[in-house]
Amino acid sequence: MLVHVREFDPFDCWFWLRFPHVPGAGERQYLEEVFNSWYFLGRLGACNAENLQVHDQGADISWMAYDNDGADGGLQALMHNLGTMEYRGEWARIWADLGTSDGVALDLLINALRGLDRDLVPIEEFRIGGINEDWPADAGDERFFAD
Repeated sequence: MLVHVREFDPFDCWFWLRFPHVPGAGERQYLEEVFNSWYFLGRLGACNAENLQVHDQGADISWMAYDNDGADGGLQALMHNLGTMEYRGEWARIWADLGTSDGVALDLLINALRGLDRDLVPIEEFRIGGINEDWPADAGDERFFAD
């Protein structure tokens, strides 16, 4: 799976996926579950690079002292909205407002999609941001958001 980052606005971002064939119902379900799970975690503040205490500890986390006060002290990193997955031929797209989540959110999504590509649903290309000229997204497009 090739990953391309194009013009990026975290508050108005399209994600584009290209498949080697038109994705079937089962493949669509897997893909949509990845995005819904990612959004749910982001909505709860999971994508926050300011609080990566376990990661920063290193390989040995036995008896690690977790700083609960420090975890509460930073800014919240919350995603705001996720649109509905749309399909057109070998392409799929979805819109998101990433809110105050940070780059960790994109890394998590890319890693999850790479796993999906490797194990279940072949994905040729994943584009972050920008607009595809052959599938424009007008400002007047209706968007349906997850709660």
